[in-house]
Amino acid sequence: MFILSAFADEISPDPQVQLDILKTCGVRHIEFRSIHKTNVLNLSDEQIAEFKALLDREGFKLSAIGSPIGKIRIDEPFEPHLEKFKRAIHLCRVFGTPNIRVFSYYPPENFDGNWGPYRNQVMDRMRKHVEIAEREEIQLFHENEHRIYGDNPERLADLYTTIPSRAFQAAFDPANFIFCGYNVMKGWAACKAHTGHFHIKDWKTGEEHGSIAGEGFGQIPAIIADAVQMGYQGFATLEPHLLGGGPTGGVTGPELFPKAVAAFKAIVEKAGGQYQ
Repeated sequence: MFILSAFADEISPDPQVQLDILKTCGVRHIEFRSIHKTNVLNLSDEQIAEFKALLDREGFKLSAIGSPIGKIRIDEPFEPHLEKFKRAIHLCRVFGTPNIRVFSYYPPENFDGNWGPYRNQVMDRMRKHVEIAEREEIQLFHENEHRIYGDNPERLADLYTTIPSRAFQAAFDPANFIFCGYNVMKGWAACKAHTGHFHIKDWKTGEEHGSIAGEGFGQIPAIIADAVQMGYQGFATLEPHLLGGGPTGGVTGPELFPKAVAAFKAIVEKAGGQYQ
């Protein structure tokens, strides 16, 4: 069963527009990354309360806090970032979700491509996040984002082997493997046993924006069919990037987002799966 969700800031910065479009798509969950062009972790308590009240009125819940935790250079100070992580946990309590999307850190400036000297530091930081998550009963979903430590199949396997915790699972994003020039099926093999969350984004090599699911090179129909056979139970968050994307998010727009949702629903149906 795929529970449909969305990075609704791809529709519009305006939260009311986000919800209005998602209602027409039959999507009732949001992966909360930003509203009013402000990242979730930078919003004031008043803004958070207003958004929570809007979600409650409209009958929406969160699939996860779509945080940017782990999206700093590995040589940047850790303690301030850890405070942001604690803010994300606080927001989990506010919104009634146990889930936080995380990353595994960018390399330092003038990086020569060799992660070897920084691996242990990455693992130490990620282990600290996981230890806190376990204690707070929070679930971390790691996204295979461009340029972070865990952006390729081998280093992803290293992450999940080194930090074996039920509180640390994969948010599998097929498009990111294509964008980075990696084999998406090798990525799926590395993440399959650890995947508890999907980000639905497709891509064609060399393009500057995403593709409708199933029209790019991300092998989404095959991967979803495999997930159905596995008996997958969890969220599938639409993040189409149909008009472009970057380190802080993407744009799809209110006209194209329903098409992205419809395409993914068709893929799930063809695979013999269910969604809600």
